[in-house]
Amino acid sequence: MEKILNHPLIKHKISILRDEKTTTKEFRELISEIAMFLCYEALSDAKTYDKKIKTPIMETTGQIINEDNYAFVPILRAGMGMVDGVLKVMPNAKIGHIGLYRNEETLEPVKYYYKLPKNIESKEVFLLDPMLATGGSAVNAITMLKNDGVKKIKFLCIIAAQEGINKIKEIHPDVDIYIANLDEGLNNIGYIYPGLGDAGDRIYGTK
Repeated sequence: MEKILNHPLIKHKISILRDEKTTTKEFRELISEIAMFLCYEALSDAKTYDKKIKTPIMETTGQIINEDNYAFVPILRAGMGMVDGVLKVMPNAKIGHIGLYRNEETLEPVKYYYKLPKNIESKEVFLLDPMLATGGSAVNAITMLKNDGVKKIKFLCIIAAQEGINKIKEIHPDVDIYIANLDEGLNNIGYIYPGLGDAGDRIYGTK
């Protein structure tokens, strides 16, 4: 399943993200805010349990999510820009990290770091990466998670190209994809257009 957030507020924030004049501070804040909206949407099927609570008026029964059942795993380094946003929605979820970089000649992902929380196989994992271009990094990261026994994975991204969506759906059809905006496609060097440039460089101010 793929879900594109077709909302005026998201479109507004994406437009500011794209602008080359947007400052590093603004860019980080927008990535975090949009990640929060993506996480909200991805939790629409979350299971709750009953808990007795006492309001200032009376006792009642509330609905609670067991946050320990969830883990957020950003693909380094750009995925880290989404972590603050998702933690605002679910602050007690565990955090893992997958380090991948793209070989600029082959466009294939190369792993350099991999660290996940204990009992990851029992958690629902939200994999985070602002950009879904060719889909290579996402597919590799999903495969790593599945090899560690993870059964339920959702992929959250800010900008996607249809090529990347198709690749995930072809290789991992059981993974739900949550997208803030679907862009026109990929250029001849595998970058999303119109896009927003290199998300990692813009998050960390390295260019």
